[in-house]
Amino acid sequence: MSPPPAAPFGGRAQFQRARRKAALQALLLALPLLVFLLATFVAPIAQLLARSVENPEVSSAMPQLAHALQGWNGTGLPDEQAFAALAGGLKQAADSGQLGNVARRLNFYKPEFRSLMMKTSRAVRSQTPPAWKPVLLDLDPRWGDANTWQLLRRAATSPTPDYLLNAVDAKVAQDGSVVSVSADSAIFRSAFSRTIWISATVTLLCLLFGYPVAYLLANLPAKQSNRLMLLVIVPFWTSLLVRTTAWYVLLQPAGVVNSTLLHFGLISHPLPLIFNRTGVLIGMTHILLPYMILAIYSVMKGVSPSYMRAALSLGAHPATAFMRVYVPQTLPGVGAGVFLVFVLALGYYITPALLGGAGDEMISQLIAMQTNEQLNWGLAGALSLYLVVFTAVFYFIFNRLVGIDRLRFG
Repeated sequence: MSPPPAAPFGGRAQFQRARRKAALQALLLALPLLVFLLATFVAPIAQLLARSVENPEVSSAMPQLAHALQGWNGTGLPDEQAFAALAGGLKQAADSGQLGNVARRLNFYKPEFRSLMMKTSRAVRSQTPPAWKPVLLDLDPRWGDANTWQLLRRAATSPTPDYLLNAVDAKVAQDGSVVSVSADSAIFRSAFSRTIWISATVTLLCLLFGYPVAYLLANLPAKQSNRLMLLVIVPFWTSLLVRTTAWYVLLQPAGVVNSTLLHFGLISHPLPLIFNRTGVLIGMTHILLPYMILAIYSVMKGVSPSYMRAALSLGAHPATAFMRVYVPQTLPGVGAGVFLVFVLALGYYITPALLGGAGDEMISQLIAMQTNEQLNWGLAGALSLYLVVFTAVFYFIFNRLVGIDRLRFG
């Protein structure tokens, strides 16, 4: 039996080298884009998520105190070394300009901590006693409370689970167990459930409104379909803030919608359409509807009308033929639209902030509040981490059930 003929142009090894060279050239061409994405997108997100477990304020500004509290067993009061380290750390933090960051970090544990730290800092800067423990105990009775020092030790420990626990309305009790916060302080778990509920409702509304529109666009003559498609595409050219503000004008009690309904006698008094859940659902559905329409339309254009004609010719009722022949062929577009709209809705911020009320805050608004107002980047990172994890879990579940890798986005 004769051996197989040799591969042309130098054989298989040369072919493999040529493929590797081509792949390397493609990688080099894409390298600037990859570096840009890593520097401007991936790295900032990773840094924010890392803040969810970092606790650098006290340990970096007062390292001696952090070291002294590591050897304390947490019962009673610490020794003179810890009191002296506290006084020295306050002086060092004040001189380096980090005292404000330390006080703000401690204030997250207990609201009165900031005033205590500032008061103690002013006192220790003017004294040099032989022993700091009696001086600080005499200065403020809170330094004689073991709970104060336990909170101070927790603030000096990094990494910390505190932010991750706070993001789900939990905390570490004095005995070290994890407990839920009081009902009047619990806001994040309800915010997560509210975010998921609003996102799911908006997705369902977009599907109900978007499917008929996509069907109409896919089955009209090309000339008419292209004209109507402009009505779907034009919103992409308009600012998100402008579109949301337009609904703010339309939905207010004296706005166009209520004025029209009152003029025709359909209502006797203005309907509450803004600063509530109704306004949020209307605004988000309007903004996200084009994504659903385009995802479904791209699949419907590939469905041959011959299938429906064949079903009708075989005696099927038009409704039966539509539901059992046409709709199953469009499910990839439906799945793509549902996934796209739901994920986008999870992170919405501007529309709920302008059109919603006090009980309609989504998790993105709370993240923005922690970063812009509270300056609590650790808690913002923890909330962002949970949102990213939930989105990833939803992706894997959706991919498992529907197979998103088989969906067509156009």
